[in-house]
Amino acid sequence: MRLRVAGAVLLSAAAYYVYLPLPSGVSEPWKLMLLDALFRSFMHASDVAHALGVCHRVHLLNQVVSWVEVIEAQSCPAVHVLDSTLGGVSTRVFQPKGGKKLKRGVIYFHGGGWALASGRMRSYDRLCRKMAEDLDAVVMSVDYRLAPEAVFPGQYHDALAASRAFLSVQVLERYGVDPQRVCVSGDSAGANLAAAVAQELSSDDSLTVKFKAQALIYPVLQALDFYTPSYQQNQAVPILYRPVMARYWLQYLGADSALEPLLLANNHSSLDQLAISARTRSKLDWTTLLPAKRKKHFRPVIREAGSLEVVSEVPALMDVRAAPLLAEHEVLSRTPKAYVMTCEFDVLRDDGLMYVRRLEDAGVTVTSDHYEDGFHGCMVFAFLPMMSSVGQRSMNNYIRWLDQNL
Repeated sequence: MRLRVAGAVLLSAAAYYVYLPLPSGVSEPWKLMLLDALFRSFMHASDVAHALGVCHRVHLLNQVVSWVEVIEAQSCPAVHVLDSTLGGVSTRVFQPKGGKKLKRGVIYFHGGGWALASGRMRSYDRLCRKMAEDLDAVVMSVDYRLAPEAVFPGQYHDALAASRAFLSVQVLERYGVDPQRVCVSGDSAGANLAAAVAQELSSDDSLTVKFKAQALIYPVLQALDFYTPSYQQNQAVPILYRPVMARYWLQYLGADSALEPLLLANNHSSLDQLAISARTRSKLDWTTLLPAKRKKHFRPVIREAGSLEVVSEVPALMDVRAAPLLAEHEVLSRTPKAYVMTCEFDVLRDDGLMYVRRLEDAGVTVTSDHYEDGFHGCMVFAFLPMMSSVGQRSMNNYIRWLDQNL
């Protein structure tokens, strides 16, 4: 009898921990709840370890990732897989066997808030392996350096160095890549790096080979407004919570974590911040850049007076290499045709949708692929054990777009 009571109590406690009220339209809510419960457990454990001085919270999380997800490079009948370097940066290469003599080429940057994950994770390995096989493409998944050991512009420099090497004649010839069919891509923080690299290299007239396309999966593109409609609507929707995104930004920019409440209050972008011009504000003015369907009932949160020291202490908040949404019109106009995936239940939804609008206004051909039931990170959960329905749909449509446009 006691065992039954204890079991019932434990089961009730587990159900209480797992259950989370979710928006009615989100895909497969119970799968997302279980995934979120797992993530929260690891996050809480890492916070405790950090508070006790055992290790940095990121180190514990990445150690768990290594134990659970990182796998060795293993070839299969259709794809040769090896670990190499690209521009001095660790990279996993997926090279299809057979097929056409000249292949398409995709360089891919994984997500993880510039601090977590790896291109050697099982989920990214499976994604890139599928891309290589389905597209008959050479896919290079880059393991750029991570925070806290590396901070901006370290990750950006790694992405740029790897991309320059990827576009070099030597690498293209070595792997049999068609120089007219190359793409830069990534998800989340990796999409941030992909967008920044696309801007930089499209403006570099010294290059003989340039990207034909950029494919951005739920990109993070700015850190000046944490009150866009999607930040307001999805602040408590897993797996990327609003405070967590602010923490990732501060880690990436090498800033003091104590600034998090100021960012979350938009005190760092108040109207008395002279360093933020009206021109800059217009580049992320969601009241004009977003369609009415996404604005809904939400209102901008703009402080008259704020914390003047934040922008001076963290100037990278204004750096287009960190925040590609702030790029000039002329820079955007030179970037390649784009694919931008966004998800309704994602705090970063509006970053992507505003970038779509700004690219379109600059004359760039853009495919906006929005998932009404999607959540942040869904595409990398397309495989077992989660087998997310929206993840599978989004992955298949992403690969289909590459097939039709590369």
